[in-house]
Amino acid sequence: MANIVWMQTGACSGDSMALLCADRPSIENLVEHYGLSFLWHPSLTAEHRFGDVLDALLSGREKLDILCIEGSLMTGPNGSGQYDTWKGRAKIDIVRQLAPLATHVVAMGTCAAFGGVHAAGPNPTDCTGLQYLNNQPGGLLGADWRTRHGQPVINVAGCPAHPNTMTRLLAMLAENEPLALDTLNRPTAFFSTLVHQGCTRNEYHEYDIEDNVLGGRGCLFFNLGCRGPQTVAPCNSELWNGQNSKTRAGVPCFGCTSPDFPANRDLFVTPKIGVVPKFLPLGVARAKYMAYKNLARAAAPERVVKREMEP
Repeated sequence: MANIVWMQTGACSGDSMALLCADRPSIENLVEHYGLSFLWHPSLTAEHRFGDVLDALLSGREKLDILCIEGSLMTGPNGSGQYDTWKGRAKIDIVRQLAPLATHVVAMGTCAAFGGVHAAGPNPTDCTGLQYLNNQPGGLLGADWRTRHGQPVINVAGCPAHPNTMTRLLAMLAENEPLALDTLNRPTAFFSTLVHQGCTRNEYHEYDIEDNVLGGRGCLFFNLGCRGPQTVAPCNSELWNGQNSKTRAGVPCFGCTSPDFPANRDLFVTPKIGVVPKFLPLGVARAKYMAYKNLARAAAPERVVKREMEP
C-alpha cells in the first residue's frame, strides 16, 4: 500500500479535472489494482480532513510515499507565502515540511513544475515551480534538493497534464519501476516524442502547405503559432480521451509542457525572420531548413496543394 497526498497550491484544479478522465489506468484502478491510498485529495477524500492528515504525517503516524503538488508555489509577498495559505499557514511552508518526508515528489502540471501561467510576467504573486522557475533550476525547493531516496522532483508537465500520463506515472511509482528523467526532470516514458509526431497535418508541414487562418486543413506551424514541432509531449501519440488532440481539432499546439509556457507573445502568430519561422523544429539547422522547404513546396502533390483527402 502506497500513501498519496495530493495538495493544491496556486492551482485552477485543471490537473485534478483531467485526472478524472484517466482510463489507462483509471483512479479506481490505481486504488484497486495498484494499492494506492489517497490520504488526501481536495476533491476525492471526503472522509479525511487535511489537518488530521498533516498531523499524522508530521508526527510519523502515517508514511508519505508520494507527494503530488498541483499548482504554482506562491512565495509572495516578500517571500512570506501569505498570498496562498491554509488556516493562516503559508502553503509553501507546508510543502517544505512534507517534501522531505516523501519517497517521491511529483509536480503535477506545468504550474507546479515550472511556474506556468501564474509565473508569467509580471508575476505579481512571485510564483515559482517546485524545482524550476521557467527553465531555470531552483524554484521553491532549490536546484540541489532531493528526496530521502536521492530523487529530484518529477515534473509531469502539461496545462493540464495528460490524464493517463498522471495515472501511469503513479502506477509506475507504486510498482517501484525504474524511472528515467530528461534534462527537465520529465519522465522519458511519456516525454520523448514531439507533438508533431502523430499529427494528422504532418504531410502539409513537410510540403510547406500552410494555413493563414484557423479552420483549414493545412499546417499550423508557419503562420498560426503551432509549437508542435518544438514541444515534447504525448498528445498525438496518446490522444486525449482516446479521441483527439489540439492539432487534430484544428488548434495550434501552445507548447504547454515546456518550461517557457505561456510564451510572452501572441499564441496564434508565428514569429518570423523574413519569411522563415524564428523558432525552428527541434534539431533542424536554419540553412538546411530554408533550402529543404523551398524544394518541398515545389514538389508538393496536387492533392496536398488542394488539401484534398487521400484516396
